[in-house]
Amino acid sequence: MRYSLFSVLGQALRGQRDWTPQWRDAAPQEAYDVVIVGGGGHGLATAYYLAKEHGLTNVAVLEKSHIGSGNVGRNTTIVRSNYGLPGNIPFYERSMKLWEGLEQDINYNAMVSQRGVLNLYHSDAQRDAYARRGNAMRLAGIDAELLDREGVRRLVPFIDFDNARFPVKGGLLQRRGGTVRHDAVAWGYARAASDRGVDIVQNCAVTGIRRENGRVTGVETSRGFIRAGKVALSVAGSSSLLAGMVDMRLPIESHVLQAFVSEGVKPLIDGVMTFGAGHFYVSQSDKGGLVFGGDIDGYNSYASRGNLHTIEDVMEGGMALWPGLGRLRLLRHWGGIMDMSMDGSPIIDRTDIGGLYLNAGWCYGGFKATPAAGFCFAHLIARDEPHADARAYRLDRFATGHLIDEKGMGAQPNLH
Repeated sequence: MRYSLFSVLGQALRGQRDWTPQWRDAAPQEAYDVVIVGGGGHGLATAYYLAKEHGLTNVAVLEKSHIGSGNVGRNTTIVRSNYGLPGNIPFYERSMKLWEGLEQDINYNAMVSQRGVLNLYHSDAQRDAYARRGNAMRLAGIDAELLDREGVRRLVPFIDFDNARFPVKGGLLQRRGGTVRHDAVAWGYARAASDRGVDIVQNCAVTGIRRENGRVTGVETSRGFIRAGKVALSVAGSSSLLAGMVDMRLPIESHVLQAFVSEGVKPLIDGVMTFGAGHFYVSQSDKGGLVFGGDIDGYNSYASRGNLHTIEDVMEGGMALWPGLGRLRLLRHWGGIMDMSMDGSPIIDRTDIGGLYLNAGWCYGGFKATPAAGFCFAHLIARDEPHADARAYRLDRFATGHLIDEKGMGAQPNLH
């Protein structure tokens, strides 16, 4: 069923009785041309673009639980393309452009809201760094505005300008940034891929990967063996576990990243705001809750829950910037498993095993990258060559020294 004003009105007149399921809950077939392991945003987007851009429809997406149960539903929904290094700029700008046309492309309301992303700075050195990033963005044709203190005050007058421990001196603004409803992204891509013939297989955990003569032949699952011409891993924080099934050690670590939402309140903040003197970012959802987060928990873990030390650190950062937050009650918090790479940037590449492809190492940037990650990963799988926008995300860069350290923090995953 195609969504439109007329279909919505028609359903209203018929008592909402004729809506069809969003996607086919398929049973696994014996064999596929491509098996994508991971039914999150990246895996579903990859399947959709394989079908749409490359005509490959004998494809299955295997999800160990239900669609949207992983990181795609465990984030703070922020999208942006305000990156400063050549390896990242074209990729994230492609993602932003795909976000801008996504709802028309997949015929689904993903609630794309380009309300702006404002990164605050608190020192002269930080201002210079943001000026360099903004200049790099504008040279690449991406919108960026460097604001002074009064420019920031006009956008967010409620933060502490006068008595702050870290006085706000200005900010870097990308007006095209914003938020997108994370659940709707998963549902929309699943529906669009299914409509093009892709099998969406839920409750199908991969327990092993078969190889013969240096090439994958299929995957062992909780629902039986599935033959595959190509196997694509897109499992976020579980990347190391899946790679271990083929004796591959990846240059990533898994860490928990917590996110939080407050009780619902009247409109307070229009866009997304980040704290430059600490790691804190906040926006307001359509339901009225303030959605915010900060650093990863720091220690390696595969558990989707966090600890109180990080909660205290995030709240401390929020209060330092916006003391009024102390009047709100925390409604809930959750954790997602981040696959943190050694340089803070992702991996989209073939592996040394024939027919095995890898999409991993997204650190904090996985959700905002969803459309471009799927688009570029599909290109790699279909053509066996990297897309131009993701050429820098080679796995061998850790051996050759061609790292993409956007934050300049060094080769420690827990710093990125």
